[in-house]
Amino acid sequence: MFANILSQYWWMILLRGVISVLFGIALFMQPGISLLLLTLFFGAFVLVDGIGNIVTAIGGRKTHDHWWLLLLIGLVGVGVGVLTFMSPGLTALALLFYIAIWAIATGLLAIVAAIRVRKEIEGEFWLILAGLASVAFGVLAIARPGAGALSILWLIGGYAIAFGVILIIFSFRARGFARRVTAARA
Repeated sequence: MFANILSQYWWMILLRGVISVLFGIALFMQPGISLLLLTLFFGAFVLVDGIGNIVTAIGGRKTHDHWWLLLLIGLVGVGVGVLTFMSPGLTALALLFYIAIWAIATGLLAIVAAIRVRKEIEGEFWLILAGLASVAFGVLAIARPGAGALSILWLIGGYAIAFGVILIIFSFRARGFARRVTAARA
């Protein structure tokens, strides 16, 4: 069951949430951050998030048919992270679109994953909420590109903190999935 993957690798979800919150806090604490530093922070954040999803997906590939959704989310993250590091001199607009595309893609895939496993797990609402937050952020970033990446730092920071908190809450819910499934079978 997909719940087994999530419960075995709940700590990866927690780690992703903590990193996301720390990334958001760093953006709020350093509003005068340079575009290059923002680019490198974003690249590292998305790369780590992608790797976390890939590890979780590969770890659960033998126990669940829908492991590929997590793998796809991870590959999107790693791809955008690598693109960011390959071209650190991105303009504010290009970085904004990278961020927006990544947020929309991972948000939609998280929603699909939550819908597919809603009968196997409890609290799928949190995963749907995280996906909706990602999609909303991505759409807003595309709709307001003239603001530039530096002026949108507050939005990026707020999104990262909200997304991270939701993942942290979900990680503790996921940790208990296996215990509840095992208890139900007994």
